[in-house]
Amino acid sequence: MNGTNLFQELKDVLQEFKEFLDENVATIRPAINALAGLIPQINDLLNLLIGLMNSLRTEIENLDVSGIPGLEEVSNFTMRIRAFLEAARNLLPEEAGTIDEVLAVADVVTSLPSLDEVRAEILALITAITGHLESLRAS
Repeated sequence: MNGTNLFQELKDVLQEFKEFLDENVATIRPAINALAGLIPQINDLLNLLIGLMNSLRTEIENLDVSGIPGLEEVSNFTMRIRAFLEAARNLLPEEAGTIDEVLAVADVVTSLPSLDEVRAEILALITAITGHLESLRAS
């Protein structure tokens, strides 16, 4: 992830997914209805995606960091952890799994100060995408 803002990246990916659905849902819907006769699990796929979108919405709603003092400093701390781990990775190849786990947590913490900037946009995108996905379920 190296310096990438996790929540901005999430917003960008959701924006691209929403735009794709905005442009293609009318074409995809009849195809999904036709596929449902051949592959009934297509609705399971959509239901799982909707469930994941709802879980993501809940996680974003629950991440209220606006009142946490020292958050910027913690973010800087985790950026330094990232730099240390990247430097140590080649010296500790047997610890690659542990390093990746710590980096994943560090990336989330590092990005937290910017969450409030994009939170509303992320939630709106999730709502729009979920609506599209629900409309695609075969009847």
